[in-house]
Amino acid sequence: MMNEAAALTRGDAMVLSGQSPSGDLTVRAARPDGRNRRAAETRRRILTAAKEMIAETSTAPTVVAVAKRADVSVRSVFQHFGDVESLFVTTVDSIGEDLVVPPPASQGLALGLRIATAVENLARLFDKIIPLRVAAGQFAHHPALIERSNGLRQKVRRRVAELFAPEFAVLDEKAQEELADAIGGALSLEAWVVLRRRDGFSYDRAAAAWRRTLTALMAHRADAAAAA
Repeated sequence: MMNEAAALTRGDAMVLSGQSPSGDLTVRAARPDGRNRRAAETRRRILTAAKEMIAETSTAPTVVAVAKRADVSVRSVFQHFGDVESLFVTTVDSIGEDLVVPPPASQGLALGLRIATAVENLARLFDKIIPLRVAAGQFAHHPALIERSNGLRQKVRRRVAELFAPEFAVLDEKAQEELADAIGGALSLEAWVVLRRRDGFSYDRAAAAWRRTLTALMAHRADAAAAA
């Protein structure tokens, strides 16, 4: 017979609390685990502080600076993230959850409209990522960040291929790969950072440069297809 608590409190789960006077098992709601909730709130505050500092400064924040902004101890930061690299990678993932690579526009649109759509979608996405990309400089060789960068690059490449499927379809496999490589290099996150940060272009000027570049690449593709 069970006349003692059948389980320890875990989060907000229901736990068995023994027997009622009639002998039936009774159930009571477990008390919320205050420690877990406090820990989750501390973690949230640390990540929020790190994301805000990256957006404002385009630099990787130090543990001390994050702790001060989040109003927690330095020890708390290390307890949750271990080291500054883990904190930065987790912050990257948290920011990434808020970013979406836009789906391609309809292939039925005129080529000019699809070019404009592709540039606008990529420019808006990359403009949000610029502070994070610049801040990641000191962690450029971190395996986790390389993996995430490659994942974004491949996702963008697939979107471009879907958007310009009719144009790619008339090319042989080698020419398709070359065109995809050319677009990927010309309209990359790194290229956008150069235009916006190094060259100081406004958003509209940088987007216009990309539209002209993509238009030229697609025109070259048409010439190559005709020659073939």
